[in-house]
Amino acid sequence: MASRGSSHGQSSDFALHRMRGRWFSLYAAFLIMAGSGTMYLFGIYSTEIALSLGYDQSELRYLTFYKDFGANFAVMNGLFAEIAPSWLLLLLSAGMNFWAYFMIWLAVTQRVARPELWQMCFYIFIGANAPNFSGTRAIVTSVRNFPESRGVVLGLLKSYIGLSGPIFMQIHHALGGNDLKSLILFIAWFPAVINLVLMFAFREKKFVRQPQEMRVFYHYLYVSIAMAMFVMAFTIIQKHVEFSQVGYAGCAMVVFVMLFVLPLLISIREEHFDWTINNSYNKTNIENVPRAIQIQPKVNGYEHGNSSEMSSFFDKIFNKPGRGEDHTILQAILSMDMMYLFITTACGIGTGLTAINNLERIGEALGYPSRTIQAFSSLLNIWNYVGRVFSGFVSEYLLRKYKIPRPVMLTFMLALSSVGYILIAFPFNGSIYVACVIIGFSFGSQLPLVNAIISELFGLKHFSTLFNCGQSASPLGAYLLNAKIVQPNYERMSDSLIVEGAGVGNMICSGEVCFKDSFTVLASVAILGGFVSQILMERTKRFYEGDIYKRFRDPPNNNAEEQTSSSSAR
Repeated sequence: MASRGSSHGQSSDFALHRMRGRWFSLYAAFLIMAGSGTMYLFGIYSTEIALSLGYDQSELRYLTFYKDFGANFAVMNGLFAEIAPSWLLLLLSAGMNFWAYFMIWLAVTQRVARPELWQMCFYIFIGANAPNFSGTRAIVTSVRNFPESRGVVLGLLKSYIGLSGPIFMQIHHALGGNDLKSLILFIAWFPAVINLVLMFAFREKKFVRQPQEMRVFYHYLYVSIAMAMFVMAFTIIQKHVEFSQVGYAGCAMVVFVMLFVLPLLISIREEHFDWTINNSYNKTNIENVPRAIQIQPKVNGYEHGNSSEMSSFFDKIFNKPGRGEDHTILQAILSMDMMYLFITTACGIGTGLTAINNLERIGEALGYPSRTIQAFSSLLNIWNYVGRVFSGFVSEYLLRKYKIPRPVMLTFMLALSSVGYILIAFPFNGSIYVACVIIGFSFGSQLPLVNAIISELFGLKHFSTLFNCGQSASPLGAYLLNAKIVQPNYERMSDSLIVEGAGVGNMICSGEVCFKDSFTVLASVAILGGFVSQILMERTKRFYEGDIYKRFRDPPNNNAEEQTSSSSAR
């Protein structure tokens, strides 16, 4: 009986450990990110908004801008995440997401009076901004729990956002959804349910990297690759083959297993390993435990400071610590490194967003049918996913093995993206397919790289605010490029034909000239961003040549201050 009671107690202890462990938090982060890509479905349901509410292209551009602005301008989300508990962030995300898309659904189904344009812009902004609360918590918790593998973790998390659009579509079809109006309602409640279920799943654990940790991340990667290949293949096939409801349900079941079940099994396995090691650690004198399997406390440089630190907050703005040490928010924002990274992000991700938002019109201008244009979107999504996981894993490998700074890969991706823009500016037969591959891959690659660089240069204490500050450059760049370059050029080249039944102000441009000049400019802007990234690489070369993760492996040294990098001039 005692043995049975002991066994039951151990099972209960393990169940509790599993729910509070860092691997379960990572699993929850995957699910949160998989439900955070609603902005990537805007191009699908925006047509329904335009038809239902009688919007022309000019009004749709306003909605597109506020969608991008809401999705990427998340500084306030990051600041709130500094002080708010995880459950509150996920509750806010769920509430905002449901309210915004439910109001949009009421409008397009004409269950309420036709809203003004500014109201629809507000709904779109709130809906696109809502995932930033939950996404910030998922990213920050995961990076702090796995500080030595942050590039890989960011690549995996960002890849799930890239897959979220196709995942949403397959689950929506399986539930009987057969029109775009019902898709909007699905977008309202499905991410909200995920957030509510996982409200209490995020905890920061004081452990450093365990042996063979990278092997576990590769297992997660294999599952995500299998899911990506299945979802994308099914998406392409269903454009040519009519599936029954049973067929869609079968597809959704496979997606469910790959999204919810397999990553959970991996997490349970690793939590069991951590639990076993912890039990051994508690039963054995620490001096007798081999260092290779010790799980030591992290040096929590990101813990909240005491009152004296807060009182001297402004005094330290221009007395910056070395790279890799925890910066205050203003220290980081006012540093030259952040300025170069901000410009790089505006040029790189800004041009990518501009190209993605104009993909439909590019296809129309070059004479492709609507089904082919949808294939372009699917192709871009596939390579967006590939780019995210590629940059996360490869940049981590190059950094560990050869001390190659992450800005080197960022520079390369910006140069590569310029090739994609040139293929649109000077198209030939089939070139747009290649352009979609290049643009999707390079755009996806930049997002994990920028976040990883911010965490490495400025520390993890205020990472929730700083990475949101960094990504706020992308909607600014996209707005300037689209409103001041692409759109005016398109209207200038347009033959001014009015689309029948779509309202005044819809102009159509046909031929290669429609985007020739504007995408030549986009290619030049991307090259400029690559040049600025190269400057950042030169500035941070000495930092990356050192052991930038040393502080997360070694126990605190009370006798001497250890610097992760030289305090170079900012």
